[in-house]
Amino acid sequence: MAQKILSAVILFTLVLYTQTTQKNITLKLDSLTSASFFDTAAISVDIFDLTANRKLYQKNNTMLMHPASNMKILTSAAGLLFLGQDFSFETSLYYDGFISDSTLFGNLFFVGGCDPDFTSADLQVLVSSVKNLGVDHVEGNIYGDVSMLDSLFWGNGWMWDDDPSTDFPYLTPLTINDNAVKVLVQPTENGSAPKVLLEPATNYLEIENLAMTNTAGRTSLEITRDFVNRKNNIIVKGDINRSDHDFKYEINIFNPEKYFLSLAKEELERNGIGFIGSINTLRLPGNAKHLFTIRRKFTDVIANLNKQSDNLSAEMTLRALAYKFYGKPATPMNGILLVDSLITIAGMVPDNYRIVDGSGVSHYNLVSTELLNAVLIYLYFQQPELYKTLSLSFPLAGVDGTLRRRMRGTLAENNVRAKTGTISGVSALSGYVTTKNDHQLSFSMMIQNHVRKTSRAIYFLDSICALLSELE
Repeated sequence: MAQKILSAVILFTLVLYTQTTQKNITLKLDSLTSASFFDTAAISVDIFDLTANRKLYQKNNTMLMHPASNMKILTSAAGLLFLGQDFSFETSLYYDGFISDSTLFGNLFFVGGCDPDFTSADLQVLVSSVKNLGVDHVEGNIYGDVSMLDSLFWGNGWMWDDDPSTDFPYLTPLTINDNAVKVLVQPTENGSAPKVLLEPATNYLEIENLAMTNTAGRTSLEITRDFVNRKNNIIVKGDINRSDHDFKYEINIFNPEKYFLSLAKEELERNGIGFIGSINTLRLPGNAKHLFTIRRKFTDVIANLNKQSDNLSAEMTLRALAYKFYGKPATPMNGILLVDSLITIAGMVPDNYRIVDGSGVSHYNLVSTELLNAVLIYLYFQQPELYKTLSLSFPLAGVDGTLRRRMRGTLAENNVRAKTGTISGVSALSGYVTTKNDHQLSFSMMIQNHVRKTSRAIYFLDSICALLSELE
């Protein structure tokens, strides 16, 4: 009898303690989410205690909001679930015709497979396979097969005036160097034009150097291109002080498949392989012979996708989903069908949301924190291996990625793993955190319609994470 009474007392005490803790956390979170900042801005929060398997806190969690880069949670989770961790993006080189006396009497075909992390170093490997054939001249053309995708080079709702930022890359199966170029400006003599270099060096892009080196004023440079007319001429304006360091800036490239093929032509020439033909796009013929393929695993891509919030990686993942299940040409809408399947599996209803891209760039996207957290919860309980891969791909607070400078000096540092999201008027953060009493929590937070500095919205998101990490 005494044992039963003792057990009842312990149970009552635990329930009372849980209720008290729940009340305390609710009061603290209510205080943060009711600040005057939210008189004009909206906040949505959904927090779940995975260890206790219960809801911890919800506020406006069904409200539809623009997720910004929190959209990448859905895209990368769908990629892990439906592409699989062993899936690889492929970029291949083929040739047709025949080889005689070190001359290829035929064409080279670069076949794009939507690899978002393909670089000039990878291109060198492909070109070296031509050299290894003993070829020193190509009597034919260089073609790029871009048939894997449709002709839409941007996502629905992407804004024209975001061009030429590298955050808004033009999309093609033949991706190289993030479909961008680095522009390096070096000061020279006072009153003279600075030196302008491109990385990688290429003759494909023209440079209009309208800048000046000075000794008196501050460095004030504008580096752009004629994006309104869809041109790739690099324009450098303004002043650079002679005593300043080199100035480096990166901009996106229009028609990146032509950029890829031009770099390929120049790489052939650097390897002593002569070429006098033309470059263009063309489907791979059935009689072409395979030379070499560069493969990149999705598990390598997902780290850059989430830690650095890479929009190109997200969009290529969405299209890889479309290609795997629906074939060529892969379209974003077919990729979104797989995201819808993930939403259904996570116990939610796809028709309740609007998804138009894979990266969250578009303001057309509308989802809820309830949905994002439902996916995080589903992976934790039902797909533990995928949960581990996804969570490790998220930035770690105070350590790396887009969270490397945030939450430092709090228990959230080196603890919170979460995906950030930022577009005009929107700040979001969703992921996982471990509390002081070793409970694992999943959370999703979005703030929308703020016109003050983004740092103010970030303050509330980070404060909530710090508060959650201190729970005991």
